Amino acid sequence: MENVTEIEEVTHPRGRSRNGASTPNTVVIGPRDDLKGTLSVEGDVRIEGTVEGEVRATGDIEIDASATVRARLEGRGVAVRGNVTGDVVAWKRLSVHGSGALTGDVRTPRLRVDDGTVVNGAISMRPEDATTDGAAAT
Repeated sequence: MENVTEIEEVTHPRGRSRNGASTPNTVVIGPRDDLKGTLSVEGDVRIEGTVEGEVRATGDIEIDASATVRARLEGRGVAVRGNVTGDVVAWKRLSVHGSGALTGDVRTPRLRVDDGTVVNGAISMRPEDATTDGAAAT
């Protein structure tokens, strides 16, 4: 008789499920990272460093207080705590927190701006700006 060990639970690599299908992931641009160009992510993005260009995500985009972003942002939800210069499209919600500063045009159905933050630009909050399937509005 062989020695057989039963395993009740298996820890899978991050971003993979038991059936091998991808689950949403999170891409982090760290505090010492510098990205220039276009970043398209199936999942969420957290920016702590510097980004220039364009960021598109099927999930949420979070701009950390230490971040400097000169880019067009497009995602399900966008949370700004750092400095953003560029247009923002948030299909569900845009929020600007703490010492966050946003300079650019905004298109979102829901907007939260905390006291002490700065928002400069045109704001469009029509419900039709959001899409029903999470795809980008054109």
